[in-house]
Amino acid sequence: MIAPLDSVHIRALKNIVGEENCYDDTAHRIAYCYDATRERYEPQAVVYPRDERDVSEVLKYCNTHKIAVIPRGAGSGFTGGALPANGGIVLALEKYFNQILEIDEKNLIARVQPGVVNKHFQNEVEKRGLFYPPDPASQEYSTLGGNVSENAGGMRAAKYGITKDYVMALRAVLPNGDIIKAGKKTIKDVAGYNIAGILIASEGTLAVITEITLKLIAKPKLRQSAMGVFATINDAMNAVYKTMASGITPVAMEFLDNLSICAVEERFSKGLPTNAGAILITQVDGDMQEVLDYQLAQLEQKFKENGCIDFKKAKNTQEEEDLWFARRNASQSITIYGKKKLNEDITVPRSRLPELLEHINRLSQQYDFKIPCFGHTGDGNVHTNVMVPNPDDPEELARGYACIEEIFKVAVDLEGTLSGEHGIGLAKAPFMPLAFSEEEMNLFRVIKHAFDPNNILNPGKMGL
Repeated sequence: MIAPLDSVHIRALKNIVGEENCYDDTAHRIAYCYDATRERYEPQAVVYPRDERDVSEVLKYCNTHKIAVIPRGAGSGFTGGALPANGGIVLALEKYFNQILEIDEKNLIARVQPGVVNKHFQNEVEKRGLFYPPDPASQEYSTLGGNVSENAGGMRAAKYGITKDYVMALRAVLPNGDIIKAGKKTIKDVAGYNIAGILIASEGTLAVITEITLKLIAKPKLRQSAMGVFATINDAMNAVYKTMASGITPVAMEFLDNLSICAVEERFSKGLPTNAGAILITQVDGDMQEVLDYQLAQLEQKFKENGCIDFKKAKNTQEEEDLWFARRNASQSITIYGKKKLNEDITVPRSRLPELLEHINRLSQQYDFKIPCFGHTGDGNVHTNVMVPNPDDPEELARGYACIEEIFKVAVDLEGTLSGEHGIGLAKAPFMPLAFSEEEMNLFRVIKHAFDPNNILNPGKMGL
């Protein structure tokens, strides 16, 4: 049972972190009650730990008194992972844990605190000719600690992978206050269990991450983008997996379906082909223009073998930005189709993409909702958006959630997953049994109990 906070607990927390770093006033509780889901759950207090010792002491106190602790970075998540749904305190890390501690150019690694913003980190390492590829859409404001906790991806995942592929080591504080180091700076390390791997994507339910060691690579000198236009979405989905299977590995392979294309065009008038069934936006990189030219020629050939009716290459920086504008603004544009967007980030093997989109089209007709789709098809990650015109109508909203559940079932049946990058949090917790057996769910519970026997860290998330 999670205990409520009273004035005695507030005073004890202020004694740990300082008077100026613990608040239980209305303004702070409201400021930390929501994330990108727009759901609202007020914490009973907001605590700003100044250093790792503060984190340890706060957790030790809360564990003893069974007070819920919800770690939080930027609060940009889409599944409610940082929402205090069971009360307790929000442990806000963005105020003090925001430093790049080291960029080691000799060993191609960096040490950072969890509150460092992704894009700020990318900019700093690129000044040194280095590269940190994970680029979630929220990169301008999401923090690296949140990226690790959700195992964030991004548009460059097709070639470079996702957050877990770059985490070498973590420092973290367990719910009882113990400080641990998981992983090493070395490229090879097979000593002991992979605790860092368990903490990645754990959504703050097992420990509070206080330091991250990340792998860096050399920054490619050149990049170039192109757009393929397809008559049907089925042609586009076939082009994705057949192109990738041929040995061509673009940096990114993003798509927009017809509904998404039309929405962006209605909002921004960018001259997009509104009669197209889908577009694929792709990018290649390398150190010589000849390499880029070869890759783009191969992509054009494979696209046209699979129904591409037009292939446009960006010839300069402005054209490059114009090509990516549609993808980056798709999410905000599709709100023309409904007041509430039930958006999910299902992922399937690339070869199953044509089937997935066919099923989604069927469900769109069955439930009578527009379901614009876009996303990272280079890694099989599709953002599906069930658009509910009248969310104040309980029956219509319930029908929307029923449609989402059917989409989840389709993804799992196609050997896919409930989430490619947004995580589970609160929003997808009820659907975990669709993807995992009872034996697997019990194993998750055992792991959770081993780390957090009093269930104080982010309780109620991930169906645990």
